[in-house]
Amino acid sequence: MAGTDRSWLQRFIIWREKHVKEKQFILILSFLVGICTATAALILKVLIHWIQELLTENFNTTEANYLYLVYPVVGIFLAGAFVRYIVKDDISHGVTKILYAISRRQSRIKRHNTWSSLIASSITIGFGGSVGAEAPIVLTGSAIGSNLGGIFKMEHRTLMLLVGCGAAGAVAGIFKAPIAGLVFTLEVLMIDLTMSSLLPLLISAVTAATVSYIVTGQEAMFKFHMDQTFELGRIPYVIMLGIFCGLVSLYFTRAMNWVEGIFGILKTPYRKLLVGGVMLSVLIFLFPPLYGEGYDTIELLLNGTSNAEWDTVMNNSLFYGHGQLLLLYLMLIILFKVFASSATNGGGGCGGIFAPSLYLGCIAGFVFSHFSNEFSATAFLPEKNFALMGMAGVMSGVMHAPLTGVFLIAELTGGYDLFLPLMIVSVSSYLTIIVFEPHSIYSMRLAKKGELITHHKDKAVLTLMKMENVVEKDFVTVRPEMDLAELVKAISSSHRNIFPVTDKDGVLIGIVSLDDIRNIMFRQELYHRFTVNKLMTSAPGRLLDTDSMEQVMRTFDDTKAWNLPVVDETGKYLGFVSKSKIFNAYRQVLVHLSDE
Repeated sequence: MAGTDRSWLQRFIIWREKHVKEKQFILILSFLVGICTATAALILKVLIHWIQELLTENFNTTEANYLYLVYPVVGIFLAGAFVRYIVKDDISHGVTKILYAISRRQSRIKRHNTWSSLIASSITIGFGGSVGAEAPIVLTGSAIGSNLGGIFKMEHRTLMLLVGCGAAGAVAGIFKAPIAGLVFTLEVLMIDLTMSSLLPLLISAVTAATVSYIVTGQEAMFKFHMDQTFELGRIPYVIMLGIFCGLVSLYFTRAMNWVEGIFGILKTPYRKLLVGGVMLSVLIFLFPPLYGEGYDTIELLLNGTSNAEWDTVMNNSLFYGHGQLLLLYLMLIILFKVFASSATNGGGGCGGIFAPSLYLGCIAGFVFSHFSNEFSATAFLPEKNFALMGMAGVMSGVMHAPLTGVFLIAELTGGYDLFLPLMIVSVSSYLTIIVFEPHSIYSMRLAKKGELITHHKDKAVLTLMKMENVVEKDFVTVRPEMDLAELVKAISSSHRNIFPVTDKDGVLIGIVSLDDIRNIMFRQELYHRFTVNKLMTSAPGRLLDTDSMEQVMRTFDDTKAWNLPVVDETGKYLGFVSKSKIFNAYRQVLVHLSDE
């Protein structure tokens, strides 16, 4: 049966190559990716809400609920066991994994990522894990794009585009925000924007959003009604909110990395579960709004109009009925949210930081305006508007993606009338955090290893080049014990002017340059007096077969050499790389990448 399926697929690929042009087929694939990613996003949302309602529908709103101490531990235990014993692979840090796949794996994402993140994150969040479903669904969408392209044997450049289509479709599908899906892909994932890449991304995003609209209705994800229009006199406060959001983003990024570092020290999964479970359960018991994604709290702050409504955020907790502590309660949530999110992932759960950044931003904007309104001189800031702007601010700062922050919040809430202040907050927040953190929370892990793909054209093209495509293997090797006569014989059979010297195991020990022996190579009386061991010199530098092309070019710049030998990790000689070969390959990839 497998053989029949395979031959059918091969026949289809051959037929497609003859009858359907490459660009047209990419558009068809991007449409399919949009449908598949939207379906996955809807399944994930349904699973999360079903689990949450099943577990919490009988909770008492007027007092603490001790099951908050149990559910999160059970959730991250089940998710961790699923990942450890069924998936048997690390599926955390979804967006970072996509960046790594683009940078180092030729845009190939493992097949299990099309479903494993979906299941693990629904269990984690449904049981109260304080993370978001968006990063897992983005990884799922990108994996769908990558594997769909792999099935039809698409080339590397097309695979990378389909990974972007999957990400755009995932964001558009789960948020019903097609423009944000497109912008997120361009800002966070993609290396270059051409007209040939823009159309497939648009098709995936629009298709996914349309499917979501058909299934869930045409309303925006968060209901938002603007009671007060934006006034230009509030621009200074909007800028201050942006700076505040930038500092909150910085705190969130630094604290998350610090807590993740602590979990990295804990070697066994059971220790991680114990520490993460206890930390998460206690925090959710004290602050029930930390349970799950927190979208209920966002809905409350965006639509509440009085202290009586806002005070309901303290339902189910020990703080119930203490309305005078509202600001303190929300500030403590800002402080502890990062610990709850880190404990969820560190303890074995699966989730992203999309929702936590929206959640923190909403609370930060509300706290900023509500605190300001306590003073008569500044008591004119509408809380719901500033809560909305705060969402854009923190998301822009954490993700280093101001355009994504602007368009996502506008589409999520229908708050297009606040477009100008959304832009001001996003830019102010981004400019604040960029002073302290040059990379986003997604990319900093790869940036530290030098594995990050960027919007820099040269680095992007170098990333697309493979070492095996530029290694030349037609150099004649010589042994150190060979005399000059044998060396001259080897020279006569080669059209190269460099000769690698290897030992009996093939390990590179030096090189012989034709220029260095030109003055003695025709003196026959010296043929048996000199050996290769005396004539060879050390190579000016060595390249590892695992080096990135950016590292290769850096080595060429450092050594000023034109040719450098390539060895494996044991030192065994593999071939040479020349600058001219790299330049030729660079030009070909650049033309291919920019082909309209």
